[in-house]
Amino acid sequence: MSCNVVLFDIDGTLLSSAGAGKAALEKSMASRFGVEKIVDGLTLSGRTDRAILHDLFRMHEIPFSETGFQTMLDGYLEHLPECLKSVQGKVLPGVDLILEKLSQDSEFQVGLLTGNLRKGAKIKLGHFGINEYFSFGAFGDFHLDRDDVAREALKEVQERFGSDIENSRIWVIGDTPLDIRCARAIGVKVMAVATGWHGLEELRGHSPDALVENLSDADGFIKTIMS
Repeated sequence: MSCNVVLFDIDGTLLSSAGAGKAALEKSMASRFGVEKIVDGLTLSGRTDRAILHDLFRMHEIPFSETGFQTMLDGYLEHLPECLKSVQGKVLPGVDLILEKLSQDSEFQVGLLTGNLRKGAKIKLGHFGINEYFSFGAFGDFHLDRDDVAREALKEVQERFGSDIENSRIWVIGDTPLDIRCARAIGVKVMAVATGWHGLEELRGHSPDALVENLSDADGFIKTIMS
């Protein structure tokens, strides 16, 4: 099957959840473990939810176990919808049009490569009305390292669209240095977009194949990933 595959990150790339994810984590820590305020220093940008939760347990001296991990996840997923409703999040500029154009063109297959939990991704994308555009992807449920999520994504792409698909026809779209790094880990192309926490100059320093301020130029986006 000949196609071009586009794998999108979520937070900072497709949408801004305006802190709803962190708020849901805080509510879960409070309701499940009695931690009223998360200590400063938690790094979220570009990381997997599993790695973030590992850090939360360590920083608050909570012994890690799979049972405790699942308890925390359940709380996070329970609180996430209400937190999304309570903030002014948004789909980022140009995203709606790009997704619509890609969905109408049989040459493209669109998926996710995200650190979000699978269920958390569905909640976020559903809240903003764009979940329908994504039929496959790789998520942060089981991996601490974003590169391992990328390897899972590549495996799924090859299973779905053929093991002989050229890596040059696979693009990762993300807003962090870790998105760039994980694309390099699997030998595919990467477009960095400066709509998250990282500016153009910082992203340029990590040498993405393409770099844009935002995704407002849909035609330019498609021309780039077709080149």
